[in-house]
Amino acid sequence: MGFFKGQEVFSIDAKGRVNIPAKMRKCISPDAGDAFTLIRGKDDCIEAYPMDEWQKMEEKLMKLNQYDKKSRYFLHKVLQWAEEVTIDSQQRIMLSKKLIEFAGIEKKVLISGMIDHIELWNPESYEEYMNSRDVSFEAAAEEVMSLE
Repeated sequence: MGFFKGQEVFSIDAKGRVNIPAKMRKCISPDAGDAFTLIRGKDDCIEAYPMDEWQKMEEKLMKLNQYDKKSRYFLHKVLQWAEEVTIDSQQRIMLSKKLIEFAGIEKKVLISGMIDHIELWNPESYEEYMNSRDVSFEAAAEEVMSLE
């Protein structure tokens, strides 16, 4: 699998379909079969995992203790709106109404690469998210990149 990176803004049609950028489609492993699992993101976005990457996520989820309250809550939140979608002949995926509402997506979708998955955002929400950090990019880079 390739490394999802970069970002683009696309329109979303009335049926909830949005194009996957060509540069990101090239990163999808043949093992994914042009299919994704969509889940609510950790921030106000939708996360789209190619099926081969989602299978790795399922292995992690299976290891969680369903008798532990935090784990069970997390599983409920992640899986409640999870759905499988396939890229259609026009290179689009269909987003459910619940996920669109969760992410506050209206007419435009910002699609951002995040290594093993892509995120779909309302462009204004993404801009607010990026501008609301209480630490500078330089300070964050210094801290996270020195954690080897």
